[in-house]
Amino acid sequence: MAARKSSGRRKYGKAASKRVESAMRRRKKGTLKSGRSGRTVKSRKQAIAIGLSEARKKGAKVPRKRTGRKTSSGRKRSR
Repeated sequence: MAARKSSGRRKYGKAASKRVESAMRRRKKGTLKSGRSGRTVKSRKQAIAIGLSEARKKGAKVPRKRTGRKTSSGRKRSR
């Protein structure tokens, strides 16, 4: 039997999903604060990012952040 190939999907651990779930609840309640500024988070995407960041700090299974990605569209600067 041949070994299965991974589908290329990113895998997250259960602990990571619990952290994100917690962050989403805090956002809904209005108690989720962003980093240094301490402002209340209203964005769903930002809440997920905070949850994943907390999970990373606690050592949960979270894929590494993507770095150095270049966009194909490449915005042009207007002068």
